[in-house]
Amino acid sequence: MLQCEQSVASCFHVFGSSGRWRTGRCASTLKRLSSNHALKPLFPTFCVVVLILYGLADKLRNFVVGIFIPQYHYPYPVAFCFAQVLVSLLFLNLLHVLDLVPIKNYSRSLGERLLLPAICGSVQGVLAMWAKASSLYASLFLLTVPLLPLVTVGFSFTLKLACPPSIHSFVLISILSGTFIILTASKGFPAIDPLECLYAPAALILHSLSLIGLAKVSEAERHQASVFDIYYVQLVNQSGVLGLLWLLHPDSPWQVLRHSSWQNLLFHGYLLAIVLLGMVLNFLVSVAALCVSPLAAAVLFSARQVAHPFLQLL
Repeated sequence: MLQCEQSVASCFHVFGSSGRWRTGRCASTLKRLSSNHALKPLFPTFCVVVLILYGLADKLRNFVVGIFIPQYHYPYPVAFCFAQVLVSLLFLNLLHVLDLVPIKNYSRSLGERLLLPAICGSVQGVLAMWAKASSLYASLFLLTVPLLPLVTVGFSFTLKLACPPSIHSFVLISILSGTFIILTASKGFPAIDPLECLYAPAALILHSLSLIGLAKVSEAERHQASVFDIYYVQLVNQSGVLGLLWLLHPDSPWQVLRHSSWQNLLFHGYLLAIVLLGMVLNFLVSVAALCVSPLAAAVLFSARQVAHPFLQLL
Protein backbone atom coordinates (compact mmCIF):
# COMPACT_ATOMS: atom_id res chain seq x y z
CA MET A 1 0.00 0.00 0.00
CA LEU A 2 2.87 2.35 0.83
CA GLN A 3 4.48 1.67 -2.55
CA CYS A 4 1.22 2.48 -4.32
CA GLU A 5 0.91 5.79 -2.45
CA GLN A 6 4.51 6.65 -3.32
CA SER A 7 3.86 5.91 -7.02
CA VAL A 8 0.77 8.13 -7.01
CA ALA A 9 2.69 10.91 -5.27
CA SER A 10 5.47 10.64 -7.85
CA CYS A 11 3.00 10.89 -10.72
CA PHE A 12 1.46 13.99 -9.17
CA HIS A 13 4.87 15.55 -8.63
CA VAL A 14 5.72 15.20 -12.31
CA PHE A 15 2.26 16.30 -13.45
CA GLY A 16 2.16 19.36 -11.25
CA SER A 17 5.77 20.52 -11.26
CA SER A 18 7.02 19.75 -14.77
CA GLY A 19 8.58 23.15 -15.22
CA ARG A 20 6.78 26.44 -14.73
CA TRP A 21 3.07 26.79 -15.40
CA ARG A 22 2.21 27.76 -18.95
CA THR A 23 1.24 31.41 -19.13
CA GLY A 24 -2.25 32.22 -20.35
CA ARG A 25 -5.86 32.32 -19.21
CA CYS A 26 -6.25 28.59 -18.63
CA ALA A 27 -2.91 28.27 -16.88
CA SER A 28 -3.66 31.28 -14.69
CA THR A 29 -6.88 29.65 -13.57
CA LEU A 30 -5.08 26.39 -12.77
CA LYS A 31 -2.38 28.27 -10.89
CA ARG A 32 -4.94 30.17 -8.80
CA LEU A 33 -6.75 26.95 -7.97
CA SER A 34 -3.55 25.17 -6.98
CA SER A 35 -2.45 28.17 -4.84
CA ASN A 36 -5.79 28.57 -3.07
CA HIS A 37 -5.34 27.49 0.55
CA ALA A 38 -8.81 25.93 0.71
CA LEU A 39 -8.40 23.97 -2.55
CA LYS A 40 -4.68 23.22 -2.35
CA PRO A 41 -5.13 19.96 -0.34
CA LEU A 42 -7.57 18.73 -3.01
CA PHE A 43 -5.30 19.46 -5.98
CA PRO A 44 -3.19 16.26 -5.68
CA THR A 45 -6.41 14.26 -5.42
CA PHE A 46 -7.75 15.97 -8.54
CA CYS A 47 -4.59 15.10 -10.51
CA VAL A 48 -4.73 11.47 -9.34
CA VAL A 49 -8.42 11.26 -10.29
CA VAL A 50 -7.64 12.60 -13.78
CA LEU A 51 -4.85 10.03 -14.20
CA ILE A 52 -7.11 7.19 -13.02
CA LEU A 53 -10.04 8.24 -15.23
CA TYR A 54 -7.77 8.59 -18.25
CA GLY A 55 -6.28 5.16 -17.60
CA LEU A 56 -9.72 3.57 -17.26
CA ALA A 57 -10.98 5.23 -20.45
CA ASP A 58 -7.87 4.12 -22.32
CA LYS A 59 -8.28 0.56 -21.05
CA LEU A 60 -11.95 0.54 -22.06
CA ARG A 61 -11.11 1.80 -25.56
CA ASN A 62 -8.44 -0.87 -26.02
CA PHE A 63 -10.95 -3.48 -24.84
CA VAL A 64 -13.58 -2.34 -27.36
CA VAL A 65 -10.97 -2.20 -30.16
CA GLY A 66 -9.87 -5.73 -29.26
CA ILE A 67 -13.44 -6.96 -29.75
CA PHE A 68 -14.51 -4.82 -32.70
CA ILE A 69 -11.62 -5.24 -35.14
CA PRO A 70 -11.34 -9.07 -35.07
CA GLN A 71 -15.10 -9.58 -35.05
CA TYR A 72 -15.90 -7.30 -37.99
CA HIS A 73 -12.51 -7.61 -39.78
CA TYR A 74 -12.13 -3.83 -39.78
CA PRO A 75 -8.37 -3.07 -39.55
CA TYR A 76 -8.41 0.44 -41.03
CA PRO A 77 -6.34 2.76 -38.79
CA VAL A 78 -6.49 5.80 -41.11
CA ALA A 79 -10.28 5.59 -41.26
CA PHE A 80 -10.51 5.39 -37.46
CA CYS A 81 -8.29 8.45 -36.97
CA PHE A 82 -10.07 10.46 -39.66
CA ALA A 83 -13.49 9.67 -38.19
CA GLN A 84 -12.27 10.63 -34.71
CA VAL A 85 -11.05 14.03 -35.93
CA LEU A 86 -14.31 14.70 -37.81
CA VAL A 87 -16.40 13.85 -34.75
CA SER A 88 -14.18 16.09 -32.60
CA LEU A 89 -14.69 19.00 -35.03
CA LEU A 90 -18.45 18.35 -35.09
CA PHE A 91 -18.61 18.33 -31.29
CA LEU A 92 -16.57 21.54 -30.94
CA ASN A 93 -18.71 23.33 -33.53
CA LEU A 94 -21.84 22.16 -31.71
CA LEU A 95 -20.53 23.62 -28.44
CA HIS A 96 -19.73 26.85 -30.28
CA VAL A 97 -23.23 27.08 -31.79
CA LEU A 98 -24.71 26.58 -28.32
CA ASP A 99 -22.50 29.43 -27.01
CA LEU A 100 -20.79 27.09 -24.58
CA VAL A 101 -17.28 27.41 -26.06
CA PRO A 102 -16.13 30.54 -27.95
CA ILE A 103 -14.05 29.57 -30.98
CA LYS A 104 -12.55 31.94 -33.54
CA ASN A 105 -12.60 31.20 -37.26
CA TYR A 106 -9.75 29.24 -38.76
CA SER A 107 -6.61 31.36 -38.86
CA ARG A 108 -4.21 30.75 -41.72
CA SER A 109 -1.18 32.01 -39.78
CA LEU A 110 -2.05 29.85 -36.79
CA GLY A 111 -2.69 26.92 -39.12
CA GLU A 112 0.79 27.28 -40.59
CA ARG A 113 2.31 27.23 -37.10
CA LEU A 114 0.34 24.09 -36.24
CA LEU A 115 1.05 22.26 -39.49
CA LEU A 116 4.06 20.34 -38.15
CA PRO A 117 2.33 19.25 -34.89
CA ALA A 118 -0.70 18.22 -36.94
CA ILE A 119 1.38 16.08 -39.29
CA CYS A 120 3.30 14.48 -36.41
CA GLY A 121 0.14 13.85 -34.39
CA SER A 122 -1.76 12.42 -37.36
CA VAL A 123 0.97 9.97 -38.37
CA GLN A 124 1.52 8.94 -34.73
CA GLY A 125 -2.20 8.30 -34.28
CA VAL A 126 -2.31 6.13 -37.40
CA LEU A 127 0.75 4.13 -36.29
CA ALA A 128 -0.68 3.62 -32.79
CA MET A 129 -4.04 2.52 -34.20
CA TRP A 130 -2.24 0.18 -36.61
CA ALA A 131 -0.56 -1.49 -33.63
CA LYS A 132 -3.90 -1.90 -31.84
CA ALA A 133 -5.54 -3.26 -34.98
CA SER A 134 -2.72 -5.80 -35.38
CA SER A 135 -2.26 -7.40 -31.98
CA LEU A 136 0.78 -9.27 -33.32
CA TYR A 137 2.62 -5.94 -33.60
CA ALA A 138 1.59 -4.36 -30.28
CA SER A 139 4.40 -5.64 -28.05
CA LEU A 140 7.08 -3.08 -28.89
CA PHE A 141 4.55 -0.24 -28.92
CA LEU A 142 3.57 -1.12 -25.35
CA LEU A 143 7.25 -1.04 -24.36
CA THR A 144 7.93 2.35 -25.95
CA VAL A 145 4.88 4.21 -24.60
CA PRO A 146 6.33 4.52 -21.04
CA LEU A 147 9.43 6.12 -22.56
CA LEU A 148 7.38 9.05 -23.92
CA PRO A 149 8.00 11.31 -20.87
CA LEU A 150 11.75 10.74 -21.05
CA VAL A 151 11.86 11.45 -24.80
CA THR A 152 9.69 14.53 -24.28
CA VAL A 153 12.09 15.87 -21.64
CA GLY A 154 15.00 15.37 -24.02
CA PHE A 155 13.29 17.18 -26.90
CA SER A 156 12.16 19.97 -24.54
CA PHE A 157 15.79 20.86 -23.89
CA THR A 158 16.94 20.19 -27.46
CA LEU A 159 14.24 22.36 -29.04
CA LYS A 160 14.71 25.04 -26.35
CA LEU A 161 11.20 25.10 -24.94
CA ALA A 162 10.54 28.35 -23.06
CA CYS A 163 9.38 26.43 -19.96
CA PRO A 164 11.59 23.33 -19.84
CA PRO A 165 11.04 20.66 -17.18
CA SER A 166 12.80 21.03 -13.86
CA ILE A 167 15.86 18.98 -12.95
CA HIS A 168 13.85 17.16 -10.27
CA SER A 169 11.28 16.10 -12.88
CA PHE A 170 14.03 14.95 -15.23
CA VAL A 171 15.66 12.83 -12.49
CA LEU A 172 12.32 11.33 -11.43
CA ILE A 173 11.33 10.51 -15.02
CA SER A 174 14.73 8.91 -15.65
CA ILE A 175 14.41 6.73 -12.53
CA LEU A 176 10.88 5.62 -13.41
CA SER A 177 11.80 4.88 -17.04
CA GLY A 178 14.93 2.98 -16.04
CA THR A 179 13.02 0.96 -13.45
CA PHE A 180 10.32 0.16 -15.99
CA ILE A 181 12.91 -1.09 -18.50
CA ILE A 182 14.58 -3.27 -15.84
CA LEU A 183 11.28 -4.77 -14.67
CA THR A 184 10.16 -5.43 -18.24
CA ALA A 185 13.49 -6.90 -19.30
CA SER A 186 13.48 -9.25 -16.31
CA LYS A 187 10.32 -10.88 -17.71
CA GLY A 188 11.82 -11.29 -21.19
CA PHE A 189 10.96 -9.55 -24.43
CA PRO A 190 8.41 -11.10 -26.81
CA ALA A 191 9.12 -11.73 -30.47
CA ILE A 192 9.32 -8.43 -32.33
CA ASP A 193 8.61 -7.96 -36.03
CA PRO A 194 11.13 -5.87 -38.05
CA LEU A 195 8.31 -3.60 -39.23
CA GLU A 196 7.42 -2.85 -35.62
CA CYS A 197 11.05 -1.90 -34.92
CA LEU A 198 10.57 0.92 -37.43
CA TYR A 199 7.06 2.04 -36.54
CA ALA A 200 7.25 2.01 -32.73
CA PRO A 201 10.25 4.39 -32.36
CA ALA A 202 8.84 6.60 -35.11
CA ALA A 203 5.51 6.88 -33.27
CA LEU A 204 7.32 7.68 -30.03
CA ILE A 205 9.37 10.50 -31.58
CA LEU A 206 6.43 11.91 -33.56
CA HIS A 207 4.19 11.97 -30.50
CA SER A 208 6.81 13.83 -28.48
CA LEU A 209 7.37 16.36 -31.29
CA SER A 210 3.61 16.87 -31.59
CA LEU A 211 3.23 17.67 -27.87
CA ILE A 212 6.21 20.05 -27.87
CA GLY A 213 4.94 21.71 -31.06
CA LEU A 214 1.57 22.38 -29.41
CA ALA A 215 3.32 23.85 -26.36
CA LYS A 216 5.51 26.15 -28.46
CA VAL A 217 2.49 27.44 -30.39
CA SER A 218 0.65 27.99 -27.11
CA GLU A 219 3.57 30.05 -25.82
CA ALA A 220 3.70 32.15 -29.00
CA GLU A 221 -0.09 32.67 -29.28
CA ARG A 222 -1.03 33.00 -25.61
CA HIS A 223 -2.33 36.57 -26.03
CA GLN A 224 -4.04 36.09 -29.41
CA ALA A 225 -5.69 32.64 -29.23
CA SER A 226 -7.35 30.56 -26.54
CA VAL A 227 -6.74 26.89 -25.87
CA PHE A 228 -9.89 25.97 -27.80
CA ASP A 229 -8.85 28.14 -30.76
CA ILE A 230 -5.50 26.33 -30.99
CA TYR A 231 -7.09 22.91 -30.53
CA TYR A 232 -9.71 23.69 -33.19
CA VAL A 233 -7.09 24.75 -35.75
CA GLN A 234 -5.07 21.64 -34.88
CA LEU A 235 -8.09 19.45 -35.62
CA VAL A 236 -8.75 21.21 -38.94
CA ASN A 237 -5.13 20.64 -39.96
CA GLN A 238 -5.32 17.00 -38.90
CA SER A 239 -8.49 16.46 -40.91
CA GLY A 240 -6.69 17.67 -44.04
CA VAL A 241 -3.59 15.56 -43.35
CA LEU A 242 -5.59 12.41 -42.57
CA GLY A 243 -7.94 12.97 -45.50
CA LEU A 244 -5.02 13.20 -47.90
CA LEU A 245 -3.35 10.18 -46.30
CA TRP A 246 -6.57 8.18 -46.63
CA LEU A 247 -6.88 9.01 -50.32
CA LEU A 248 -3.28 7.89 -50.91
CA HIS A 249 -3.59 4.76 -48.74
CA PRO A 250 -4.19 1.36 -50.40
CA ASP A 251 -7.29 0.98 -48.22
CA SER A 252 -9.23 3.68 -50.05
CA PRO A 253 -12.39 5.28 -48.60
CA TRP A 254 -14.55 3.33 -51.05
CA GLN A 255 -13.05 0.02 -49.92
CA VAL A 256 -13.51 0.87 -46.25
CA LEU A 257 -17.12 1.94 -46.75
CA ARG A 258 -17.87 -1.16 -48.81
CA HIS A 259 -16.54 -3.50 -46.10
CA SER A 260 -18.51 -1.82 -43.31
CA SER A 261 -21.49 -3.55 -41.71
CA TRP A 262 -23.74 -0.48 -41.71
CA GLN A 263 -26.93 -2.54 -41.23
CA ASN A 264 -25.65 -3.97 -37.93
CA LEU A 265 -26.55 -1.77 -34.93
CA LEU A 266 -23.84 -3.39 -32.84
CA PHE A 267 -21.29 -2.31 -35.45
CA HIS A 268 -22.41 1.30 -35.02
CA GLY A 269 -22.23 1.00 -31.23
CA TYR A 270 -18.68 -0.34 -31.19
CA LEU A 271 -17.50 2.18 -33.77
CA LEU A 272 -19.08 5.10 -31.94
CA ALA A 273 -17.57 4.00 -28.62
CA ILE A 274 -14.08 3.78 -30.14
CA VAL A 275 -14.36 7.19 -31.79
CA LEU A 276 -15.85 9.00 -28.77
CA LEU A 277 -13.39 7.53 -26.29
CA GLY A 278 -10.51 8.39 -28.61
CA MET A 279 -11.86 11.93 -28.95
CA VAL A 280 -11.95 12.44 -25.17
CA LEU A 281 -8.48 10.92 -24.63
CA ASN A 282 -6.92 13.04 -27.38
CA PHE A 283 -8.59 16.18 -26.01
CA LEU A 284 -7.24 15.60 -22.49
CA VAL A 285 -3.69 15.02 -23.72
CA SER A 286 -3.80 18.08 -26.00
CA VAL A 287 -5.19 20.34 -23.27
CA ALA A 288 -2.51 19.11 -20.86
CA ALA A 289 0.17 20.04 -23.41
CA LEU A 290 -1.39 23.45 -24.08
CA CYS A 291 -2.23 24.42 -20.49
CA VAL A 292 0.46 22.76 -18.37
CA SER A 293 3.42 21.31 -20.28
CA PRO A 294 4.33 18.63 -22.83
CA LEU A 295 5.75 16.53 -19.99
CA ALA A 296 2.41 16.62 -18.16
CA ALA A 297 0.69 15.44 -21.35
CA ALA A 298 3.27 12.67 -21.82
CA VAL A 299 2.82 11.52 -18.22
CA LEU A 300 -0.95 11.50 -18.63
CA PHE A 301 -0.69 9.48 -21.85
CA SER A 302 1.73 6.87 -20.47
CA ALA A 303 0.74 6.71 -16.78
CA ARG A 304 -1.18 3.43 -17.05
CA GLN A 305 1.63 1.59 -18.85
CA VAL A 306 4.25 3.00 -16.47
CA ALA A 307 2.29 1.99 -13.38
CA HIS A 308 1.45 -1.52 -14.63
CA PRO A 309 4.75 -3.30 -13.73
CA PHE A 310 4.90 -1.48 -10.37
CA LEU A 311 1.35 -2.51 -9.46
CA GLN A 312 2.21 -6.13 -10.30
CA LEU A 313 4.84 -6.02 -7.53
CA LEU A 314 2.20 -5.25 -4.88
